Amino acid sequence: MGKRSYVSVLLSLVVVLVAGVLPAYSRDGAKTYERLLQQSEARFGAQGQQAVLEWVQMVDAARDLSESDKLFRVNLFFNSRVQFEDDLQIWGQDDYWATPLETLAQGRGDCEDFTIAKFVTLEALGVPAAKLRLIYVKANRATAGSERAQAHMVAGYFSTPSADPLILDNLVGDILPGSQRPDLIPVFSFNDAGLWAGGQLASNDPTMRLSRWRDLLRRLREEGFR
Repeated sequence: MGKRSYVSVLLSLVVVLVAGVLPAYSRDGAKTYERLLQQSEARFGAQGQQAVLEWVQMVDAARDLSESDKLFRVNLFFNSRVQFEDDLQIWGQDDYWATPLETLAQGRGDCEDFTIAKFVTLEALGVPAAKLRLIYVKANRATAGSERAQAHMVAGYFSTPSADPLILDNLVGDILPGSQRPDLIPVFSFNDAGLWAGGQLASNDPTMRLSRWRDLLRRLREEGFR
C-alpha cells in the first residue's frame, strides 16, 4: 500500500471512530483527529500515526465509562505504552513539557509527559477540569538500601475540592489515594484555573508563574487538543 493510501485509510478510520465524540475538543471531533493524525504523520511518520490512532480508539471505547473507570483506562494506557526517559535523551533539553501527541508518537517521556498526557486525555473524556490537577511532589525512592527525594509530577483526581485525591503515577501502577502514598510529599498543584500550595489557592492564573505551562497550552491549541 502506498504512503498516500495508508494515510487515507487511517483518516477514514478516524472519521468513523470519532464522529460526534469528545465535543470538549472540537465541535467537529472527526476533523480534530484527522488533524492530529496528519501532524503525527508529518512529524513522526507511520509509527507516530499508529500511536495516535490507538489513543483515539481507547478514547472512543472509554467515553461512556464511569469516571473511576476512565481513570483506570487512561492510567493503564499511558503506563503500558510510554517508556520512561528523561528530556535530555528525548529532546536534547533539560526540561521539556511534551504534548500528548509528541509523547504518543515518541513512545517515550518523563514524569511531566506522563502526567500531561493523562490530564489532557481525561479532559477529553469529559472529566471536569476542576477535578483534575497536575501535582508537583517530592518522591522518596529507595536506591541501594537508602532513600532519596527526587522531583516528580503526578496527576490528581479530586472527587470534591477537599477530597483526598486519587493519584495517577508512572512510578506506581495502582491508582491510590494520596493518603496511601506516603512516599510522595506534595509541593504544589495546578490546572487551568489556579495554582495551589500548602492546600491553599495561591494564584488564579498559573500561567503567570509557570512559563512552561503557558507554552504547553499554546502548543496544545496549535495541535488541536483545545
